[in-house]
Amino acid sequence: MSTEVKVPTLGESVSEATIGQWLKQPGEAVAADEPIASLETDKVAIDVMAPHAGVMGQHLAKEGDTVTVDALIATIEAGSGAPTAAKPAAAAPAASAPAPSPAPTPAPAAATEEASAGSSVLSPAVRRAILEHGIDPATIKGTGKDGRITKDDVLEAAKNKPASAPASGASVPATAAAPAARNEERVKMTRLRQTIAKRLKSAQDNAALLTTFNDVDMSAVIEAREKYKDIFQKKHGIKLGFMSFFAKASVLALKDIPAVNAQIDGDEIVYHDYVDISIAVSAPTGLVVPVVKDCDKLGFAGIEKAIADFGKKAKDGKLTMEDMKGGTFTISNGGVFGGLMSTPIINPPQSAVLGLHRIEDRPVVRGGEIVIRPMMYIALSYDHRIIDGREAVTALKTIKEAIEDPTRLLIDL
Repeated sequence: MSTEVKVPTLGESVSEATIGQWLKQPGEAVAADEPIASLETDKVAIDVMAPHAGVMGQHLAKEGDTVTVDALIATIEAGSGAPTAAKPAAAAPAASAPAPSPAPTPAPAAATEEASAGSSVLSPAVRRAILEHGIDPATIKGTGKDGRITKDDVLEAAKNKPASAPASGASVPATAAAPAARNEERVKMTRLRQTIAKRLKSAQDNAALLTTFNDVDMSAVIEAREKYKDIFQKKHGIKLGFMSFFAKASVLALKDIPAVNAQIDGDEIVYHDYVDISIAVSAPTGLVVPVVKDCDKLGFAGIEKAIADFGKKAKDGKLTMEDMKGGTFTISNGGVFGGLMSTPIINPPQSAVLGLHRIEDRPVVRGGEIVIRPMMYIALSYDHRIIDGREAVTALKTIKEAIEDPTRLLIDL
C-alpha cells in the first residue's frame, strides 16, 4: 500500500516552489512527521513531512524541478525499511580447487566512487564540490540544518587538505609543468536568490532611489552597553546589542516623519500607525528580512530576543512565511562584514532602509580639540517619490542624535 506525498500549502500568495533537496532516498525508512524533502519558495525553505511511517517510495520530481501546491512529488510505501539483499550461498569448493587468491586492494579512485555513491543525501552542488576537491565526506563536519554538509563546509575542508607529495624518487622538471586547468561551474539560482534579484532590480527600476549619509559617535551607546550588559543579560536572558538601540532610534524618527514609514500603493500613499521593522539577516540561502512586529511597543529586551530568534531560525532554515510577512521599514547592518559605507536598496513596497556600517576610531573635533572617537557611517536610502530630501535628512539626523544621546530613547525625544 502506498501513500501519496503532495506539496503542502506554501503560504499566502505563494503558489509554487522548487525541490531544493531530497532528504530521503527511495528504499530508506522514514518516521511519521520526518522531513523527507526541502522546498525553496520565494521567501523561505519549507520541509515536506512524511504523513506516516514507512519506506520512501519513488521520487516523482527531481531536485531543481518547479512544483505547484498540491502536486504529487513522491510516494511512501508500507514497511519498515529497504530489505537487505541476501547474499547467495557460496558453493562448496572442490577438494582439488586451489585456495582463492587474496582480493586486490581497491584503487585509490574507488574512494571517490564510494564517496559519490554515499553522497545521495547531499545536494548537487555539494556533491560536485566533494568530487572536484577529492574530499571524503565522512571527514567533513556539517554545519547545515540537522548537521548536513554545505558547500562552504567542503571548501573549508579543501583549504585544510594537505597537499599530495610527489611519489618517492620522482622529479618534475619546472619546464614540464602543465598549465593549470581552468574550470567553470553552472549552478541554477535558487528560487530565493531569483526572487531577491527580481525585487532588488524592481526597486531600482520603479522607485526614485536616493541615499543620504551621516556619521554617528558611538561612545555613549558603547558606554551604556558596557555598563549594563551583565545586568541586562541576567535579567532578560539575552545579550544587549547595538541593533536594539538603532531600532528604537528608528522608531522615534518614523513617528516624527510618517512618510519614511509609509508606502505607495497605486496612486495612494499608505501611512501606518505602527512600526514593523524588517531586520536583514544573512542566511545560507541568501539575504532574508524577517520582521520584528510592533517594534514601537517593544522594549530593548523584546527586540533583542526577536532578532536573536530570527538569526537562529535563519541559520537553521526554519524561518516561516509569518516571520517574513509585512514590514514598514528595514535596517541592514553591513558593518558585521566590515563594510565602511554603502547605499542600501529599499525592500519594496517599503520606502526607506537604514544601512549600518563598521565602527572604527576616527579623529573628530569636540570642543575645539581633535579627539579620537568610535565612529560609524549610517545611510538612509529612500524613495524620493514619497519622501522629500528634507524629511530623509531630518529622519537620519533624529537617529544620529538618539544614538549619541540614548537618554532620548527613554523620554521619547
